[in-house]
Amino acid sequence: MAVKIRMTRIGRRHRPFFRINAVDGRTPRDGKILEKLGHYDPLEKDADKQIVINLEKVKVWLDKGAIPSDTVADILAKRGVMTKYLEEKQARRARAKAQAKKKGKLFAEADRVAAVKKAEADKLAVEEAAKAAEEAAKAAEAEAAKAAEAEAPAAEADAAPTDEAPAAE
Repeated sequence: MAVKIRMTRIGRRHRPFFRINAVDGRTPRDGKILEKLGHYDPLEKDADKQIVINLEKVKVWLDKGAIPSDTVADILAKRGVMTKYLEEKQARRARAKAQAKKKGKLFAEADRVAAVKKAEADKLAVEEAAKAAEEAAKAAEAEAAKAAEAEAPAAEADAAPTDEAPAAE
């Protein structure tokens, strides 16, 4: 008989509550249990009350060969009990992450989201830089136009007496 350490949902709708049990691997999720090992309340704010587990009983079952589910293995790791199954899972994940990095692909969803946000930020920065350069060019053009207007009346004033002088002769 393969014993599993897994969770059974006993909470009502929109109010989850889980018991951590040792069960026969062939039983359904909410089926017959061998022993209650603790409970998990994900909505509890106090971290000490959120997970209540009898670590001595859990260690006994693990020594007998019980296999924890992934979620239960994570909960046990938070309480300081590392299982060989969790270590194997972490090693597989690290290898997969290294292979993805070697291929130049993003491994986790968080990495993908961060890459998309960075690309959008870079695109906005390029657009803002182009807009600033365009505004600077317009400002320089306006300055040049003002300078040309300021020189034009002075040039007309200088040009007017020279035009009249030859006519007077």
